[in-house]
Amino acid sequence: MRTRAKNNIRKPIQKLNLHTQLSKPLDLEPTTPTQALKDPKWHKAMSEEYDALVRNGTWDLVPSNPSQNVMGCKWIFRTKRNSDGSIDRFKARLVAKGFHQRPGIDYYDTFSPVVKPTTIRLVLSIAVSCGWILLG
Repeated sequence: MRTRAKNNIRKPIQKLNLHTQLSKPLDLEPTTPTQALKDPKWHKAMSEEYDALVRNGTWDLVPSNPSQNVMGCKWIFRTKRNSDGSIDRFKARLVAKGFHQRPGIDYYDTFSPVVKPTTIRLVLSIAVSCGWILLG
């Protein structure tokens, strides 16, 4: 049997240019609220997030009790980009450090208001079959 190597047939070696480029230093996301507050773009993003949380009544501020575990919070900063790589917006999120909570002491049950698509389809099909009026 004659192989390619014996017939002096060689496959050319493809050398790929795998060059990567990091984002510009100006696009770096802040790691602390102090850094973020120095930049007007991030300051605006933080204000929008805080205003949304207050407007939605996300929490109630109550006096601290020594027997209860006080939860802290943390700011997370992300730069959202379009598909072409250009900056879409600056997003700041205030998240609770829920990992400090103790079950049975700080909370008793959890609730996540998530509806499965199958449940929505079922309710809509029942409404249609019963002739109910759907208001939007």
